[in-house]
Amino acid sequence: MSGERKVYTFAEVSQHKTYNDCWLIIDGKVYDVTKFLDDHPGGGDVVVSSTAKDATDDFEDVGHSKNARKMLNDYYIGDIDLSTMKSAGAKSPPSSKHAQPPQSSTRISSSSSNLTAKILQFLIPLIILGLAFGVRFYKKSE
Repeated sequence: MSGERKVYTFAEVSQHKTYNDCWLIIDGKVYDVTKFLDDHPGGGDVVVSSTAKDATDDFEDVGHSKNARKMLNDYYIGDIDLSTMKSAGAKSPPSSKHAQPPQSSTRISSSSSNLTAKILQFLIPLIILGLAFGVRFYKKSE
């Protein structure tokens, strides 16, 4: 991109929220990801659902790879005017990539329930498998 960065208002970016015209706000930057939607591993609809808001948390919560983060550069079109996000009632991104957002009880409980879900996704099949072998062993010993 040329030396001067384009700065978009939240209202401008919010207009691009369809499968045929999809812009995201991540870490204060604006990305036109329309051409990537068909290639997104989670499906384009997942990406479209993160439009018209600050998608930083959505992007970070998934745990994208370093390669995915590098790919963002290909879709970068400018920066967001943070003052327009506040006036529109949207949550502003952290001021720097390394800044830690304040931990709210909602975020903590959300992380906690995500961890619980992951543990259960791992344990339930093991429990079922253990029960199946237990029943099989019990029947053989009769």
